[in-house]
Amino acid sequence: MAEDYPPILDAAQVAELLGMNVQMVRRYAREGRLPAYKLPGGRTFKFFRDEIYEFIRAHPAAAEGQRQDDVSEEKI
Repeated sequence: MAEDYPPILDAAQVAELLGMNVQMVRRYAREGRLPAYKLPGGRTFKFFRDEIYEFIRAHPAAAEGQRQDDVSEEKI
C-alpha cells in the first residue's frame, strides 16, 4: 500500500487514501484534525504519507455502541 502513494501527498490523494471527499480533507487540515502543511505563500495543503498512516493507526474504528476501551481489550 505504501508503494502506491508518493511520500508527499496532496489533498486529492489523501481523500482517495481515506475514502473521503476532498473538501472534508481540506477542512480537517484547516481544523488541525489531519496533519498537514502549507509552503510559505502557498495555498494548497501537503501531507506526509507516513503521518497519514500514523493518523489512521491512531484512530481505529469501533463497532457501533462499543466503547474504544472494549475494542482494545479484545485484542489482548
